[in-house]
Amino acid sequence: MVIETRHLKTGDPEPTFPSDGKLQLVSMRFCPYAQRTHIILEAKRIPYDTYNVNLTNKPGWLTKYSPLGKVPALGVPTENGLLFIHESLVIADYLDEKYPEKLLYPKDPLAKAVDRLLIEQFNGVITAYYKAINDPTAFIDVTNGLDKFEAELERRGTSFFGGSIPGMLDYMIWPWCERIAFLKYKGFSLDKARYPLLINWNGKMIADPAVGVHYVAPEFHAKYWETRSAGAPNYDMLL
Repeated sequence: MVIETRHLKTGDPEPTFPSDGKLQLVSMRFCPYAQRTHIILEAKRIPYDTYNVNLTNKPGWLTKYSPLGKVPALGVPTENGLLFIHESLVIADYLDEKYPEKLLYPKDPLAKAVDRLLIEQFNGVITAYYKAINDPTAFIDVTNGLDKFEAELERRGTSFFGGSIPGMLDYMIWPWCERIAFLKYKGFSLDKARYPLLINWNGKMIADPAVGVHYVAPEFHAKYWETRSAGAPNYDMLL
């Protein structure tokens, strides 16, 4: 049986994690950083359970598993019980090394380093995206940041950054590319002439099975942000 809870909040009892050898993920349905972990777990077909938490009214026990009170936090079975690790990139690296049957990073060390650098450079797009939600003047920062990734797809000559199938770089930047589509409700969309490769990539990513499990359409991102802006995020609207 796969467990996925509604978003546990202040006052809710601490979950009793099963001792069945599965990974245990502390998450939030609309968190892009947690989405990274979901995608990697799905891509590698690793069994796991999900315990969602309300990040506005956080349960007191959350910091027991994530010291900064953030998600994702991943419980890894050990001889002494679950050991929780956190930070999405740390978790991604751990999963790729622990479950190498389907490697997501390139095997070549230099190619892997290049992809890691691109993941870091994408932070500029992330910052611009959050600013653009409430400030249309930041749209130009989103587009300027994406230029690098359009050019990189052209340089590689492949449908995905990972080649013929998505790799770690694809999956690590996807959650925000998914959300950029929601900016159409703010008056922004990708220029088809400027970003033909990224637009094609976007469609192929939505069709990827690992992405599809937790894909959220733009209209639901818009509804979530409406509730968040009103001060009462509806974390459970999709559960």
